[in-house]
Amino acid sequence: MENKSYQLCYLPIFEQDLIQTVDYITNVLKNEDAASHLINDVEAAVLERLHNPLAFEPYRSVKKRDNSYYRIYVNNYVVYYVVIGNIMEVRRLMYGARDTDRHL
Repeated sequence: MENKSYQLCYLPIFEQDLIQTVDYITNVLKNEDAASHLINDVEAAVLERLHNPLAFEPYRSVKKRDNSYYRIYVNNYVVYYVVIGNIMEVRRLMYGARDTDRHL
């Protein structure tokens, strides 16, 4: 089996999602440690998935898409990404209880 190498790309909307989430945890919930752990956990999960991003079941969306979405579960959050060629494009970070189809 061929080992394929993937490049990592974060979309600005993912970065906004992460910043807003960390801001909420830090300033509203007053839990800086949890915010820091979330950043570290998200980064570790994404980097781990980069080794083989297509080995997981695609997200079944109600919308027709050119590229299938995949999920990474991190605590109460979900990271959504697509694979385009040799690029793993990280697109969104959402709280697990959100209406995903409405926001993707």
